[in-house]
Amino acid sequence: MDISVLILNYNTRDLTLQTIRSVQQSVTEYSYEIILVDNASTDGAVEVVRSEFPAITVIVNDVNVGFARANNQAIQVAKGRYILLLNSDTVVQPDTLDIMIRHMDTNPAVGASGCKVVLPDGSLDRACLRGFPTPEASFYYAFGFSKLFPGNPRFSQYQLNHLDPDLPHRIDCLVGAFMLVRREAIEQVGMLDDTFFMYGEDIDWCYRIKEVGWEISYYPLTRIIHYKGASSRRKPVKIVYEFYRAMWVFHRKHFIPKYSWVVNAMVFAGISLKLTLALVQNQIRRMR
Repeated sequence: MDISVLILNYNTRDLTLQTIRSVQQSVTEYSYEIILVDNASTDGAVEVVRSEFPAITVIVNDVNVGFARANNQAIQVAKGRYILLLNSDTVVQPDTLDIMIRHMDTNPAVGASGCKVVLPDGSLDRACLRGFPTPEASFYYAFGFSKLFPGNPRFSQYQLNHLDPDLPHRIDCLVGAFMLVRREAIEQVGMLDDTFFMYGEDIDWCYRIKEVGWEISYYPLTRIIHYKGASSRRKPVKIVYEFYRAMWVFHRKHFIPKYSWVVNAMVFAGISLKLTLALVQNQIRRMR
């Protein structure tokens, strides 16, 4: 098996079916399998998939175990020499699998790669082309310097606005909506860290993959459409909390030993403040 396509469903039945159909319309000589993990959905997706796509492997969870743990369940049974994390709210092009596998086959130093990811309006999903969220990069991003000076590499360390999104680049991290990973890299660094519930696990995985010497490749010769945030609309308070908790977990895991206690304290204070403000704003919107 060349590639195992992992799709996680959480009450996004129609989008999930659209994603599966787009994969099955792929024009490629490579062999692939699709593994669907359902996180205790109530949308009837499991029954439809089993009826319409009997060849798909389906894993059903009794509770929502989160993005990382669910994908790890699929990785454990996957047979492919490549593992593709693919969001249930995406549409791949007919040539996407073919182009990306060929790219990986011809670049053995690449441990993980991603294609260009665009939103329904055609604009770039900036998450597909990122640097690591170091304290400096996060500061410039949080306070708007990256928007004020988009062509300056110093101020756009996180979103990499200075790079041409239509050209291939070696970058720091990809987005979990489309992330193609070499099995050898997974065997070396391990699976996704399920400490992360649904944010940050893609950055953490890329960090670990790159840390042991693999390259991370952004390869925009093909693209996918990302109908962003479909499943995250269900529990806004939970989603806001997990978004900021992921920042806390990532910094604690990778950056605490590299920075002084002053910098670490400022980072955690900033995350806590941003979380508090976000929760207050969220509550005000709900009251209105």
